[in-house]
Amino acid sequence: MPKRKKGITGDVASRREAIRKRERRVVETEGEKSCRFSTMAQRVQDRRAEETEEQRNSRLSDMLKHARERRLNVIEGQNHHQIQTFYAARTVLN
Repeated sequence: MPKRKKGITGDVASRREAIRKRERRVVETEGEKSCRFSTMAQRVQDRRAEETEEQRNSRLSDMLKHARERRLNVIEGQNHHQIQTFYAARTVLN
């Protein structure tokens, strides 16, 4: 029989860490926020500068696929709403 793990499991630890980060961001100043965003943007630029043409094409392809899926979900939601509205109006008229 396997031994039981002691302490906090991974999920709980990562959830607590996320909560701590959120609490830290609540009290950060505009300057600190600006610095954090600047650092994030610099990391993205560095990563993109090092990527190969193949990696870039793959990233752009993934972005395009995701955008298409999002558009389809929006259209699907609009269609669902139209159907619901139609049946609701029909019910009221009957």
